[in-house]
Amino acid sequence: MSGIQLRSPAFSDHDLIPARHAHDRENLSPALQWSGVPASATELVLLCEDPDAPRGTFLHWLVTGIDPAADGVGEGQVPPHGLLWPNGFGEDGYGGPQPPIGDDAHRYVFRLYALREPVDLPAAPTAEDVHRRVDATAEASGTVVGLYQR
Repeated sequence: MSGIQLRSPAFSDHDLIPARHAHDRENLSPALQWSGVPASATELVLLCEDPDAPRGTFLHWLVTGIDPAADGVGEGQVPPHGLLWPNGFGEDGYGGPQPPIGDDAHRYVFRLYALREPVDLPAAPTAEDVHRRVDATAEASGTVVGLYQR
């Protein structure tokens, strides 16, 4: 699978996510920029998950149907043509970091997938549901990881 270069102007890979992006602060999704999407992609899917959550991987952001010609999304915005899904907080769209107070920094993994065909997801998918459905049709993907601690 080829690689998409995914980055955020808000934080470097494996660096701290600014507090304004946290769920208990301004809860603004960070700006993201990407390149290297294959021309054959029909849809992009954006996922943010916390694999360090106490009860298993927590879904913070899921957007499907993103225009494959897009090359990024602004802070607090929805990617072009994106369809927002419920996050682990039960809210549609972005739900920022909110690890338990006192935990070591959690990893927030932002992944962008380029798909050959549109993804079919259940009504309230988990991160695992997304991986099961997306991994089968992904042509390329990219990842950037942010850290957050309270």
